[in-house]
Amino acid sequence: MPRYKLTIEYDGTNFVGWQQQDNGPSVQAALQTAALKFVGAHVACMAAGRTDSGVHALGQVAHLVLPSHYDTDTVRDALNAHLRPAPIAVLDVEQVSEQFHARFSATRRTYRYVIVNRRAPLTVKRGRAWLVPRPLNENAMLEASKHLLGKHDFTSFRAAECQAKSAVKTLDTLESVRTGDHINITAGARSFLRRQVRNIVGTLVMVGEGKIMPGQVANILAARDRESAGPCAPPDGLYLVSVEYD
Repeated sequence: MPRYKLTIEYDGTNFVGWQQQDNGPSVQAALQTAALKFVGAHVACMAAGRTDSGVHALGQVAHLVLPSHYDTDTVRDALNAHLRPAPIAVLDVEQVSEQFHARFSATRRTYRYVIVNRRAPLTVKRGRAWLVPRPLNENAMLEASKHLLGKHDFTSFRAAECQAKSAVKTLDTLESVRTGDHINITAGARSFLRRQVRNIVGTLVMVGEGKIMPGQVANILAARDRESAGPCAPPDGLYLVSVEYD
């Protein structure tokens, strides 16, 4: 049976996350329901990353296996028609080999965290960014981020409920860039621990506020203790930007 790779965009504000759960609507359930209406059979949809409640995606990747062959444009348009009015859009569909797996075949994932650094409340970015009203020193944040690059044990930035077998990850990129009152923090790696990016952002904001010095981030990393790091940033500002494959 043919396998299709989907590139998906969604506003995660009102979802419990990607994964289907009993406590509310999920992106996975919405896509599987759309597929059921399209082909008349249950279809499992697997994603590259299980984004948490309130987290958004600009380039989530998923795969599904359909009982018959369809033109890729037909798959895209049919799924989008059955997804309405949910804030989910299938941007692109590609037929792939049976060996392709959205999660296990991925070689890099890129996340972006959006901070709005101003006193005035959010309007159009409400639910889509973290409002930090206190002044932030983005240069100090960038300096601090350099201590986290490379292969480390990221226990200090790992959620307590994370089920990964190891806390050792390799962070390929971590950049903090200000444009006006927006600060975008971009992180790239093959894979991440649960809430790793949000926990890193919470710590970098403490650096930006002057509560801790940039060099102290190295000590926080070495401590391998979640309580030594900053708070978990809210999900509103986090976006799964892209997933790459060989």
